Amino acid sequence: GAVEPDEVAALWHHTKAPAWVASGAFTPEFTSAYAAMLKIKAEGHPRAGLDEAEQRRRDAVLAELAAGRPSLLRSDFRGASAEDRAIVGHLLKVAALIDQIHAKQLGSAGMADKIPADDPASRALFWRNQGPWCEQPKTRNDPNCNALPGKPPRVTGAYPARLQQDKKFCAALEARRDQQALLSPFTLVVEEGGALKAVPYSEAYKPEMEAVSRELKAAAEAIQSPGEAAFKAYLLAASQAFLDNQWELADEPWSKMNAENSAWYLRVGPDETYWEPCSRKAGFHVSFARINQESLAWQKKLDPAKADMEGAFAKLAGAPYKERKVAFHLPDFIDVVLNAGDSRAATGGTAGQSLPNWGRVATEGRGRTVAMVNLFDDDDSRAALREAAASLLCKATMESVSLERPVATLGTVLHEAAHNLGPTQNYKVKGKTDNEIFGGPLATMLEEFKAQTGALFFTGWLAERGVIDPALARMAETREVIWALGQVGQGMYTAGGEPRPYGQLAAIQLGSLLDAGALGFYRGEAAANGADMGCFAIQADKLPAAAEALARTVLGIKARGDKAAAQRLRDDYVEKEGAWKALRGVIEERMQRMPLGSVVYAIEL
Repeated sequence: GAVEPDEVAALWHHTKAPAWVASGAFTPEFTSAYAAMLKIKAEGHPRAGLDEAEQRRRDAVLAELAAGRPSLLRSDFRGASAEDRAIVGHLLKVAALIDQIHAKQLGSAGMADKIPADDPASRALFWRNQGPWCEQPKTRNDPNCNALPGKPPRVTGAYPARLQQDKKFCAALEARRDQQALLSPFTLVVEEGGALKAVPYSEAYKPEMEAVSRELKAAAEAIQSPGEAAFKAYLLAASQAFLDNQWELADEPWSKMNAENSAWYLRVGPDETYWEPCSRKAGFHVSFARINQESLAWQKKLDPAKADMEGAFAKLAGAPYKERKVAFHLPDFIDVVLNAGDSRAATGGTAGQSLPNWGRVATEGRGRTVAMVNLFDDDDSRAALREAAASLLCKATMESVSLERPVATLGTVLHEAAHNLGPTQNYKVKGKTDNEIFGGPLATMLEEFKAQTGALFFTGWLAERGVIDPALARMAETREVIWALGQVGQGMYTAGGEPRPYGQLAAIQLGSLLDAGALGFYRGEAAANGADMGCFAIQADKLPAAAEALARTVLGIKARGDKAAAQRLRDDYVEKEGAWKALRGVIEERMQRMPLGSVVYAIEL
């Protein structure tokens, strides 16, 4: 039917949108904008006067956008307390500033001004992707796909542009004697007089960092409720870290926040490294959410098992790794209000996170983990995922598929818990960290591989011990296989040629399960959708042993610092020509029929 005023949401953007609805009725601004949308739908995007190259570019931009499906997260604070509205208002300003800092990191700052005025599709691409570059599997390698007519190449702001002309510049940096300083996570590398040096973030992005600091302090000052003392302490510590680059000090009060002492979740600063080619520099982000109290039940169920889970991982890892006393928080469930910077993905999104990655809080196992439980929880997202799964799974396996929140959440909870168990990113072999042993990209993939394999292993392990229901475990295992199929479906490498950690670990995981007989591909059997020939079936009785063997492999590699074994594993399941690589092509073709979810945000104050 026709669109109604209460169905319209103004999306979060750095530039405030016009009021689309007033007094329960559409405004003239909405009527005009909607008419323009209908005109394009009926007539297509105008191409008159454009040369062939520009037409090809704009067509490629539309194809990139079509590969994403908007998924709305709407938060209404209009009835909230004045204190809460003030907090949200300041943090929305922080989010816009973090986007600006991350644009400098990505190398896209200032480029949006070069988008043609009559090209709203390219503006939409630039906003969604935080830059002009295309990211979706079918378009990321298309030379025509770029939001700017000049089609600038991707050059990150984390390192001098001259260095990046050499595709092996990361390895060259890792081989230098001063690599620890140059590749430290909270700096960028600059070149002065022919020499390279690391510049702290607080100096490199000083104007924006100072502005973020002021807004965080203002948010803290808005808090008068005694019940939010923990949140206030973190806001003040984070405010200071944006001035002095001492992020480890901010980690202390942050690690003390939990579902029982604050209604809010916030992480602001530099954390993950996946965004840049060397996987060494921490990307700035904001993850802002409300605590979901459902996590308390899971924490009470799993908290008594933490020590035994560490013991199980230590046994699988083998020497020289030794079992540790672990004190990390089991995941808090959060309902995301807004992600910005490195957390605002073009498509897809982080379902869970364990932080920090460095410092005493991390090395002492006192970090925090969260599961973002409201991402892609809408009917459209679930329907699209079911359609994709039905194109790849055999009918009998498809019958065990559940897309309900508890099933998906279990895998996320165990993945994030596994990050804190066994040899972590801060574990050292002969004095060297995993980044120094394996190199950034391979180290990143191995850590995520450990966590994801841990989720698969611990699902059966916990069911065997009566901690979780066996029926839930079987559904969760199937959901994890669907996740892996989705990651393989997006390919092994980014548009810039960097490894996709999740895609590669999923290829290793699925290939290993096939070799172990825990997963089978039946070429003569129709998939559950009845249309595609050839499908995957899970052999549930073989899956626990296969998951244990896979966990032993990856944990042993990390425990020993065995780079050669890691490279062999990747070569066998990612690079090697043969039946598995051909089968991955089938997965890619079917999965890429489904547009990936792209989160958009509406925050009403």
